[in-house]
Amino acid sequence: MTRTLLAAASAVALLALGACGDNGGGAPGSQAPRAGIWAAGSSTVFPFATRVAENFQRTSGGAAPRVESLGTGGGIQAFCQGIGPSTPDIANASRPMKKSEFELCQKNGVTDIVEIKIGYDGIVVATARTGGSFNLRLQDLYLGLAKEVPGAGGAFVANPSTTWNQVNPALPNQRIQVYGPPPTSGTRDAFLELGMAPGAKLIPALAALAEADKDRFESLAHTVREDQLWIDSGENDNAIVQTLTRTPGSLGVFGFSFLEQNMDTVKAETIDGVAPSVETIADGSYPLARSLYIYVKKQHVGVTPGLEQFVMEFMSESSAGRGGYLQDRGLVPLPADQLAAQRAVAQALTVMQAPTH
Repeated sequence: MTRTLLAAASAVALLALGACGDNGGGAPGSQAPRAGIWAAGSSTVFPFATRVAENFQRTSGGAAPRVESLGTGGGIQAFCQGIGPSTPDIANASRPMKKSEFELCQKNGVTDIVEIKIGYDGIVVATARTGGSFNLRLQDLYLGLAKEVPGAGGAFVANPSTTWNQVNPALPNQRIQVYGPPPTSGTRDAFLELGMAPGAKLIPALAALAEADKDRFESLAHTVREDQLWIDSGENDNAIVQTLTRTPGSLGVFGFSFLEQNMDTVKAETIDGVAPSVETIADGSYPLARSLYIYVKKQHVGVTPGLEQFVMEFMSESSAGRGGYLQDRGLVPLPADQLAAQRAVAQALTVMQAPTH
């Protein structure tokens, strides 16, 4: 919880710096370079970036890179405030950059962005190891956690379910109490995109709405309930893990890497009969599998000492490859051909195209 509060405070401070600059109003590019690399963003990518930073410092002998856990949205917002030492060199993200975020970057002079996929992760729905077992369907995620669901006569009504067996008789007669990431988190965005929205489309009324009114569908599918049965738990996934052990019967939504680090206290529930594992995430059979990214500010390469070398360390075989030290931290590696392609992007610093949405 302490790290969450400090991260939030840091986010406010760096956004203010990004808006004001720190060179008396001069051009951001004329500011003095920082001594070390600065990466900010996803709590899921945080342990991977931290591990790379530790290894980079040992081998380079330079200043220790600064890695902050602000959530994907917070990290990208900070990254997009401009160029210069008051803004991060790298945004860590557990989802792709959005069109609106890319446009903010462009507006603020961050015109050359390199998008690099570093590997895969899965979003797990977990319980304490001592808790009962669930076999959740995708539609159960929507019906249990959406703010509004289909009611009588085709109208959408406030979600009336308070226990899981009201959602699906095959589920336990257990209260709905789910601890999950806040709106600034890429884990939250990915959970909505990979779990809630596909689950909604399995319900006939929502499937019809998706065809007739896409905006209305997305609003319904992407809005979790606000009656304290879904509880936002900050950007620290470890805090959710700890909450599950203290709150019998509760469920938690967080990244697969945190599951692997806490297998002695929590367990993952299956989604459509598939359990999350390195294999099911890598082959896409687990429904809540996702890609992880870093976004590099090319305009800082050659200005921030060691930035290019840090990125190449991140994408090296010993780091991001199969059997590399990031796999030990819970990263699901890219297949060899995909890793080679992403390493080529990193080496050439190929600038990304604008996202379509």
